[in-house]
Amino acid sequence: MRIYLDNCCYNRPYDDQSQIRIHLETEAKLHIQDMVKNGEMDLVTSFMLEYENGKNRFFHKRQAITDFMNNNESYYVGIERLKEAKEIAKQITDTGVKSADALHVACAVLAGADYFVTTDNRLLKYQREDIQILTPGECIRRLEVMDE
Repeated sequence: MRIYLDNCCYNRPYDDQSQIRIHLETEAKLHIQDMVKNGEMDLVTSFMLEYENGKNRFFHKRQAITDFMNNNESYYVGIERLKEAKEIAKQITDTGVKSADALHVACAVLAGADYFVTTDNRLLKYQREDIQILTPGECIRRLEVMDE
């Protein structure tokens, strides 16, 4: 099972945890991270994640996210696949999804990811047949159903 965590998921634990939705998404994301660390899922990363994370102005956050990705990635979509990613992203942006988000989804598709996990409400409205776009909590629920 391959999973691609959107950049917003990596940053969710650093958001204000006083809002229940944010707190629950954080807990679900951390559970997914544990599953990745335990080898229960294969983590997909990409040049887009590196790019967006590189823009994080907080060094400790940027470094923690980089370390997790580098230590746990099973599949990496590199910049050499940019042309392919842009072709897929074009179809996605035609539906109103922002170009950076579309490139993330395209990288996940190129990697053959089963799940694209995000907390972005607009992106959650976009659906494809070849990948499931879910919140961290929805992802956990799907995985639990599969284990039953």
